[in-house]
Amino acid sequence: MRIDIVTLHPTMFAPLESSIIGRARDKNLIAINIINLRDFGLGRYRQVDDTPYGGGAGMVLRADVIKAAIDSVKTEQSTVILMDPVGVPFKQARAQEMTSESHLIFICGHYEGVDARIRDTLVDEMISVGDFVLTGGELPTMVVVDAVVRLLPEVLGNRESLSEESFNNGFLEAPVYTRPSEFMGLSVPDVLLSGHHKRIEEFRAAESLRMTQEHRPDLLKKS
Repeated sequence: MRIDIVTLHPTMFAPLESSIIGRARDKNLIAINIINLRDFGLGRYRQVDDTPYGGGAGMVLRADVIKAAIDSVKTEQSTVILMDPVGVPFKQARAQEMTSESHLIFICGHYEGVDARIRDTLVDEMISVGDFVLTGGELPTMVVVDAVVRLLPEVLGNRESLSEESFNNGFLEAPVYTRPSEFMGLSVPDVLLSGHHKRIEEFRAAESLRMTQEHRPDLLKKS
C-alpha cells in the first residue's frame, strides 16, 4: 500500500517513522510519502491560503493549490480522503475495508478549512474521527493511518490477536491480565489460570459483554 499525505506541517508526521508503522516501512510493506503543501504555493511567498469570500475570521486553504498537490501523485487507483468534521465517523470496519486499497491520499485541512469546492470535485471520501475540532487534519490522519496499517498482512506478527480486539464483533474486548498474579489485593480470575480453553473462551465472551454494557452501552443498541 502507498499512502500520500498532503499537509502544511510535515514534521508532525515523525511518529509514523516509529513503532509498528516504522517497522512496516522498513520492511517495505507500506510506503508513506509526506507532501508539503507549501511546495505548491503561489507566488514569491508560496501562498496556500486566502481570506474567505463573504468575510469572516481566519484563512481558507485554496482549491487550486490543493489540486496541484493531489495531481502530483494521483493515479487511477488512488482514493482521495479529506479529514473533515463533516465526514463519516471512522469505525474499525472501515479501517478493515481500507486495507484493500492500493493508494490512499489524505488531505489535512488547516486554518478555517479547505475551499468547499475541494469536497465537490476532488475528494472520494470524507472522514471524521469525532465530534470535536482540532487545529488541523494531521492528528486525525495519523489515527486513520495507524488503524489501517496495523491490519495489513504481515504488519503484526500475531494475526490471531486482531480477531479478539474491541469492535471486531461489535463489543469491547474482555479485560486482559499478566504477571504478577496478585496486585494490590486483586487476583487474576481463576479461570484464566485453569488451562481450560473452553471455559476461558466462555469467560472472555461474558466479560466482553459486561464491559460493553458497563462502558459502551450504545454499542449494544446499534447491534
